[in-house]
Amino acid sequence: MAWSFPDPEACYAWGKRLGEILTLPAMIFLEGDLGVGKTTLARGVLRGFGVLDRVKSPSYTLIETYSTARGPALHLDLYRLSDGEELEFLAIRDYLGEAALWLIEWPERGGGFLPEPDLRLRLSIASPGHHRLEVLLATARAASWLIPLPGGDDDGD
Repeated sequence: MAWSFPDPEACYAWGKRLGEILTLPAMIFLEGDLGVGKTTLARGVLRGFGVLDRVKSPSYTLIETYSTARGPALHLDLYRLSDGEELEFLAIRDYLGEAALWLIEWPERGGGFLPEPDLRLRLSIASPGHHRLEVLLATARAASWLIPLPGGDDDGD
């Protein structure tokens, strides 16, 4: 499935709606080049999931954790990792034991140290000012999260 967003606000709103729907545990990979909207999308998902605090980019801290009424949420940005083994220094295994929402930007940099995702959200620039989101499902449970989200096309692009 795929969606097209005319502006960052539409991307954020889509993420917020997904955050309202998803159930724990949820492992979501955010993929795409620099500047395609991964953090904007993550902020929307976190807000919809119930994060009331200011949602900070984890670009320098690598991980931001949030407590919500629905459970813990973790937002990781692995862009600065040179090797997936560096996740061990973040005590990643300690976090993996609990049901949580995981949003991971640049997941390919954590190769071999991350579990398989429920969803892969791949963002790209479709044309100037328009972003495209391709959703790749990994679990049947994640498919149910997408049913209430309007506006998707299934044209295989």
